[in-house]
Parts: sequence; C-alpha cells; structure tokens
Amino acid sequence: MTESSNPPVPAAFSYQGHGPNARIGIAICHGFTGSPLSVLPWAEHLAAQGFAVSVPLLPGHGTHWRDLARSGWRDWYGSYEAAYLELAARTEACFVAGLSMGGAIALLAASRHTVKGVAVVNPGLSFYDRRARYVGILKYFQPTTVPIEEENPTAAATQDGDYSRTPLAAVHQLRKLFTSAIRGLPRIAAPALVFKSEKDVVVPPSSLEMIRRRLGTDRLEVVPLTGSGHVATLDVDAPVIFERSVKFFLENAAKEVSSETS
Repeated sequence: MTESSNPPVPAAFSYQGHGPNARIGIAICHGFTGSPLSVLPWAEHLAAQGFAVSVPLLPGHGTHWRDLARSGWRDWYGSYEAAYLELAARTEACFVAGLSMGGAIALLAASRHTVKGVAVVNPGLSFYDRRARYVGILKYFQPTTVPIEEENPTAAATQDGDYSRTPLAAVHQLRKLFTSAIRGLPRIAAPALVFKSEKDVVVPPSSLEMIRRRLGTDRLEVVPLTGSGHVATLDVDAPVIFERSVKFFLENAAKEVSSETS
C-alpha cells in the first residue's frame, strides 16, 4: 500500500536564510503562464545553501488563463519589484534572477535598482512568431491562442493552473514588457549570468543577441545548456544552473556595483 499525495499548488516561496549566506538575498521570478513551481528546485537549492530567497507568485498566474487576461505587465513587474525591495531591505547583497519572462523582469529590475548581479535562464525578450508585432490589433479579433508546447519535453511537469489557452491581451502585455526590458539593458551595470538552452523552442536566439549587444556591463557570462529545453530549471541541466549560480552569487556578493536607477 502506498501513500497518496497531492501535487504542490502554485504559491510564493520565501526563505529567511541561515548561516553566513543569510546576508545574501536572491529574488527569483517565474515565467509567463507559469508559477514558482517552475523555479522551486532552484530556490530550494539556494535556500539549502543558506541564502535568503524570495519567489513571488505573479498576478494572473497559478490560477486560470482568464485571470491572466485581466492582468498587465506592470502588475507582474510590480509584484516582483516589491518582493525584491523587501528582500534587499533585510540583506546586505541582493541579486535578481528569473526564468523566461521572469528573466526579462529580472533584467528590468536590474536596470532600475542597484543590484549585486543578475542571473537568468532562457530570458525572453523576443518572439519566434512574427505575428507578435501585430498582437495589439489581433487581440480584438482572436482573444486567445494555444500555448507553445515542446514536442518531447524532458522537464518535470508542474500543475500551474489552467493555462490551456493563452490570452492575446496578455501576449500584448508581454510584448510591452519586453520592450521596456530591452530599453533598460544599457543601464545595467551589475554582472550578468545567462543560461541558454540549445534546444529552446520558446525563446529565440535573438533574445540572447540583444543582451550581448545592449547590456551596459561587459561582465557577461553565457553558459550553454546542451541537454535541456525551455524550462531548464526542471530539466537535465538543472544541476549546472544550481551550482554555477551559487558560485556567481558568492563571487559577486562582496564586490562593489554602481548602477543607474530610474
């Protein structure tokens, strides 16, 4: 006889930290239509190392696609920024981090605040589908579309709510977020660590190229992930992300960083 267990539900994650690493804060942002469950193993690994960690559940996420349709990019960014500011107020060195859209939000935060560094996984700043440039008009004729799916995903599945449809109004908001994040890239002075999956069918290579061209700092390290798809934090390369990001946070926690705020 085996014990039955319910799958974890989407919820914010927070850890106060312990030991010498408790002075270091890491605010992590999940992706579009996702939830903290997609980055939870990363957050838990960092917490086990003693870091103070915060992963907010963004508005419109972790419930139903209809809720996503009623939220905007400023709501998503504002929720993450509030979590970052609360964490930064109680730690000596605070970093921003994120997955996919969460990477764009983390980069935007790094352009507006004096962070110690930014670590992102498959950060989204552009779309494969060229129709995205017309989504502001398309949303009035086609309210929803089907989500992008990988053919043979190797990442662990999570129950993030009902996002069987993607509201085009939310995609329009996502495009606005990308535009704002791209404009902020030249203002980022903190060191950056980017993990990029070679098999990513969700975020095109142009997102990474924009970071390479526009980032305000020359302290950029790109780590290729050869075995994972888009949600690499739940995939075979997750240990690479966990171990390399810990090294990045520890190496840069004591360094001085000057960044323009806006």
